Amino acid sequence: MGPARPGPTPTRGTFQAAITAVAVLAALALFVSACGTGGTGARDEGPARSDSVAGVVASPSPIPARTAEGVNAVRLVKDDPGVSAEVKRELKPCVADEYPVDVSYGELTGGSADDVVVNVLTCGDSVGVGSYVYREEGGSYENVFRAEEPPVYAEIDRGDLVVTKQVYEKGDPVSSPSGENVITYRWSAGRFAEEFRTHNDYGNTVGDTPSPTQDN
Repeated sequence: MGPARPGPTPTRGTFQAAITAVAVLAALALFVSACGTGGTGARDEGPARSDSVAGVVASPSPIPARTAEGVNAVRLVKDDPGVSAEVKRELKPCVADEYPVDVSYGELTGGSADDVVVNVLTCGDSVGVGSYVYREEGGSYENVFRAEEPPVYAEIDRGDLVVTKQVYEKGDPVSSPSGENVITYRWSAGRFAEEFRTHNDYGNTVGDTPSPTQDN
């Protein structure tokens, strides 16, 4: 008997088919692994960050009276006996059922529910005519802060109440105040106490540094 004859030599097509099969299996394994871990490709490391820039608060647009949280801010102000008649007169629809109010929610007073900050604006030029804070007490909201010296605007900043009051010199148009006073309040002993205030002169490149003031 002669020596065993070697089998047929694999052709180039056979090698290509084998390589293709391996690539398909690798791709399938990668796909299954990504699905099993709930991956989303390049975004697995987390959502892209968007840096916010502090600056002058833009004039808010009128919003519907009833907000997503379910508090009727317009009704709160209209039913509040502490709100001036002048502000209540301004509180009327600008377009259809949209009132000139800006509403924000957050923790200011340490209550069981978020506090409600309401700014009442004018329809024409969105000038703030009144700012209010309402605190939830026993299922209803109580007014715990009021500022009605226009132009005024209140907002929540890291647990503090920050009120901005624009300052006009003689001859300043409504659209171009000379500066602003920024007053920071903190809830203490059942009321908002002034922590400090800063005056920013729009005509200067550098504003005044904050100076602590005595609580009233």
